[in-house]
Amino acid sequence: MLTLKDVQNNETIKALVHAGNQYLAVMGYTDHGPRHLGYVSHTASKILRDLGYSDREVELAAIAGWVHDVGNSVNRIEHGQSGAVLLFPILREMGMASADVVEVIMAVGNHEEQSGFVSSVVSAALAIADKSDAHKSRVRGGKPDPTDPHDRVNFAIQHNRVIVDNERKVIRQEIQMDSTSSVLEFLSIYMERIVMCEKAAAFLGQHFELSINDRLVNKSA
Repeated sequence: MLTLKDVQNNETIKALVHAGNQYLAVMGYTDHGPRHLGYVSHTASKILRDLGYSDREVELAAIAGWVHDVGNSVNRIEHGQSGAVLLFPILREMGMASADVVEVIMAVGNHEEQSGFVSSVVSAALAIADKSDAHKSRVRGGKPDPTDPHDRVNFAIQHNRVIVDNERKVIRQEIQMDSTSSVLEFLSIYMERIVMCEKAAAFLGQHFELSINDRLVNKSA
């Protein structure tokens, strides 16, 4: 089976990742390079591992997390769908089984809250991992643009983690943020993403909880 390491070492995928991240840098977006991809890959695979899914599903989630943003090399708009189309021949040429390719491209093509629909465990894990990535380390150059609310919100977040509570059937995101931004500003940007996380968690038979500064933001199970 093709592994995450194989995908990370593929020169074409490296080029697409770099191009997409550079394109978004010019547009003024937060990091979408190896730092973001590493977080999403690790978090997506950990969610499925902690929930007891198969090694194959865990590895596919890791791979999907690493490649989910390659479509940004084409255009930010509908980059999930563009990425899925780009990835199909690349992954097949690398020797990935057709069924596994389809799992990955379906997850990639549906990871955006504007048009995505969660329909598999890999897709669900990818959505939660991608939408939960908010942290000061995403701010490029370590210095936020004070006029950019995305920079302000991310730079205010000092700690962020996603944990699986099997006993309560809860996937919980815990955030600690300082006073340089606010919970209201966070919600103004992330509300649609939170809703997608709730739907993705439900697909996995879980409830999604978001805690900011030790206070629950959404309804608990």
